Amino acid sequence: MEKGLLHKQIRDFFVRNFDVRQEKEDELETIESIRKGIEFKGTNLWVLIFATFVASLGLNTNSTAVIIGAMLISPLMGPIMGFGLGLGISDFDLIKRSFRNFATATVFSVITSTLFFLISPISEAQSELLARTQPTVYDVLIAFFGGLAGIVASSTKSKGNVIPGVAIATALMPPLCTAGYGLATGNLVYFLGAFYLYFINSVFISLATFAGVRVMHFQRKEFVDKKREKKVRQYIILIAVLTMCPAVYLTVGIIQSTFYESAANRFVAEQLSFENTQVLDKKIHYHGNKDNEIRVVLIGQEVPEASIAIARNKMKDYKLGETKLIVLQGMNNEAVDISSIRAMVMEDFYKNSEERLVEQTKKITVLEQSLARYKSFDELGKTIVPELKVLYPSVKTVSISHAIELTVDSVRTDTITLAVLKFGKHPDAHEKQKITEWLKARTGAKKLRLIAE
Repeated sequence: MEKGLLHKQIRDFFVRNFDVRQEKEDELETIESIRKGIEFKGTNLWVLIFATFVASLGLNTNSTAVIIGAMLISPLMGPIMGFGLGLGISDFDLIKRSFRNFATATVFSVITSTLFFLISPISEAQSELLARTQPTVYDVLIAFFGGLAGIVASSTKSKGNVIPGVAIATALMPPLCTAGYGLATGNLVYFLGAFYLYFINSVFISLATFAGVRVMHFQRKEFVDKKREKKVRQYIILIAVLTMCPAVYLTVGIIQSTFYESAANRFVAEQLSFENTQVLDKKIHYHGNKDNEIRVVLIGQEVPEASIAIARNKMKDYKLGETKLIVLQGMNNEAVDISSIRAMVMEDFYKNSEERLVEQTKKITVLEQSLARYKSFDELGKTIVPELKVLYPSVKTVSISHAIELTVDSVRTDTITLAVLKFGKHPDAHEKQKITEWLKARTGAKKLRLIAE
């Protein structure tokens, strides 16, 4: 009986705290709100074009703040969430409209960014731009969970500022602008990498929206003509499968690549770390087959071939058995990249400067604390002199300071407050005790030693 009651209480707790349907807004209002954001004509289209220009400027000038602003302005989330909603409620017309507008938005964004980068005087790829050319498994997870947050917030009364946050986190606009940069500069690798990231983000936001709609039990569209309903459902399943298949395939590739690069980096750090030798540069080439390669450039004392052979034999422990390891040593080879040397020197410089700055800051803090302590005693001495004149007229001079007391036998240290008072008439033991207690109270010292002269 008690066990059943406990299970009920636990179930009620989870239902009360985790059931999003209790704050669910009217379904029709949610669907209509998402429908409004799907269309890309008039105002929405111009806002998209302006957001593309802003994002391209941010990528061109390497400004994170400008890129974030562009992501907030961009209305790209509309058709992507509309596609997922259409799949969830079996609305074939909504799916078609969302896909058509999604394609329109994508084409206009790429054309706009391409035109911008064609006329831009800055042609060098900045770090913010390069970060959008190589998607990782983390981008997949961000897109999926961001999409879940988006649909939950859209369908509940407490929307807050979730949608702008999702727009920033999932980063749909920057990859499109990077794809435009790839077209403008004729760099197909940048174009494909950026478009790859955009596609992955779009698909997983749609998938998350679809999952959220199903979990919150949105009413599916009913058809009068059952044959048409069956045909539409078949089309929806086909669209979902066709959309998901390449995304799943690409995601599996991303996951494998991420795990491979992690293992390769761990192998280089653990097995190619030799005394008096430094890894100057490393390049990891993953192709998903037997042509995988790790190329490492070492500088410093030459490492014997036997040591490299031992490291090569341990590659299977890192699941790199099919990987070819190439180790180049010294400065007299073509693999040495001057930019890598420059980057390493700058990295060491900034690292050392930062460490030195932290150490100096700590020292300054300690010195400031000591100085403040001495100043406080100085100010305190001046404050209590008038009181001492009244209470103990025989006192001629006062000196209060902070002192460290060392115990000779145990080498134990203790912190005490030292008060040196010079009297005109030497006080007796009882009066010294009273003065000591009064000084303790006035100075706030736990331990105080009075020296009477």
